[in-house]
Amino acid sequence: MTEIERLKAEIKSADAIVIGAGAGLSTAAGFTYSGERFEKYFSDYEAKYGFHDMYSGGFFPFETPEEMWAYWSRFIWCNRYMDIDNGTYKTLFELMKDKDYFVITTNVDHQFQRAGFHKSRLFYTQGDYGLFQCSEPCHDKTYDNEEIVKDMIEFQADMKIPAELIPKCPKCGKPMTMHLRSDDKFVEDEGWHRAAEHYDNFLQAHSGQHILFLELGVGYNTPVIIKYPFWKMTAQNPKAVYACLNYGEAYAPDEIVEQSICIDGDIRDVLNKLV
Repeated sequence: MTEIERLKAEIKSADAIVIGAGAGLSTAAGFTYSGERFEKYFSDYEAKYGFHDMYSGGFFPFETPEEMWAYWSRFIWCNRYMDIDNGTYKTLFELMKDKDYFVITTNVDHQFQRAGFHKSRLFYTQGDYGLFQCSEPCHDKTYDNEEIVKDMIEFQADMKIPAELIPKCPKCGKPMTMHLRSDDKFVEDEGWHRAAEHYDNFLQAHSGQHILFLELGVGYNTPVIIKYPFWKMTAQNPKAVYACLNYGEAYAPDEIVEQSICIDGDIRDVLNKLV
């Protein structure tokens, strides 16, 4: 039996499936930050500022907030609101929709919900491109940004937004910032805590059962969120199975190798074979 056949059998027979998704899943879905996609949407930024991928642009020291938000509004639109999924997330949903599943992800592009996954079964640990928060932060609340991002894109000129569109905190007046975990100022709002609780409850409800821990495109930037806990929970439960789909980094430690399925390949191709 091939590894893909083994995984197909596990998906079918598992009592519950915990999906752990990292950047590799969105890359497989077409959300690349460099190359053709960067050239298509950000060639003017490359010419003016000299960076060569979207990720670098996120750390570029723009001289003014008007320039910074001109960049970020386009970045958010391309990676949160544009419909570019090549079918990867939708294929994953087709595999999971009739299963008892839960998703924990470090991705911040909202693609699970757009593909049909119910938000009560999702835990976005690192934030959401579609939300702003106070940069201070003076309070633990986040704000939907779609309308203001649309305005930033529509009314910008010379790669700057109008000063009046710079987002300000409605409580303290300080600048707003992206709701992305990069330091200790990340806001864990009510929705974040509710999702964390749902995740814990799901794990407890299925403790000791035949659980498939399905890890998709998780690297070693933040392994303590998904990868290491998946290994530990598999080791503690003889009925559990750990599956790792990763292009170039499909690995399981010796302690759980007998309970593991490792597939080194393009996640999109693998999911299509599973369907």
